[in-house]
Amino acid sequence: MKAYVFPGQGSQFPGMGKELFNHSKDAQALFEKANENLGFKITEIMFDGNEEDLKETRVTQPAIFIHSVVMAKLMGSAFNPDMVAGHSLGEFSALVAAGALDFEAGLKLVAKRANAMQAATEKTHGTMAAILGLEDIVVEEVCDGIDGVVVPANYNCPGQLVISGEINAVKIACEKLTELGARRAMLLPVGGAFHSPLMEPARADLAAAIDATTFSAPCCPIFQNVSALAVREPNDIKNNLIAQLTAPVRWTQTMKNMISDGCDDVVEVGPGKVLQGLFKKVDRQFNVSSPEL
Repeated sequence: MKAYVFPGQGSQFPGMGKELFNHSKDAQALFEKANENLGFKITEIMFDGNEEDLKETRVTQPAIFIHSVVMAKLMGSAFNPDMVAGHSLGEFSALVAAGALDFEAGLKLVAKRANAMQAATEKTHGTMAAILGLEDIVVEEVCDGIDGVVVPANYNCPGQLVISGEINAVKIACEKLTELGARRAMLLPVGGAFHSPLMEPARADLAAAIDATTFSAPCCPIFQNVSALAVREPNDIKNNLIAQLTAPVRWTQTMKNMISDGCDDVVEVGPGKVLQGLFKKVDRQFNVSSPEL
């Protein structure tokens, strides 16, 4: 069974999307539609901006979403998934590609999400850290024992868990986890505590927009971040999307569940190959690829 997976923040790169834009008039129409809907020329930043320009959350999230969805659309009838999933922001790309949302509605939600997260970041001053080489349970127990907000945020693959929360609490957690044998416990160059309780203002802001948006049943099950389980019911999809901003991304669990549900072939749709690498961490022999356009 074939799964199509969609990357999240961090997969952006200067020049992203230019090749897709030059590929066809259909692609150009989608990029122009994105410029119109966003109210600024995101194509100029994607094609000609530098790394710093692309790091700004209000740009990064729509840019990755647009790149991913255009790529899926260009595949035409070759895009025929048995299941889909997206990592954090990538869940929105997956939903549009699988027909649960149209392109413009998805882009509006992504822009809303990016702006809400940017605002929450400026209010809360949190951070994130990557913990490598420890069992998840060890990281969870350390976070639970710290006075202050620090929680598991991204279960990326076995032995790689990102934590998120208040700056001081995250630093204390890093010290304790290093003492317990973490191969690395390093602060990430991010402006906020994504997928933690500090994103509550953004979650509340986004919830109203998601509630007001029409969702359809996707063409195949989507494994959502919050539960790591296959979902098809539009109301369940909405509720999981609303919960996503303050809940962890259960990507390790998602990959394992997709494999146990019969997935033996993964295509990563979007910029980069990060998710392909994570599947290989679960099973070295796993068949992973990028789309051929």
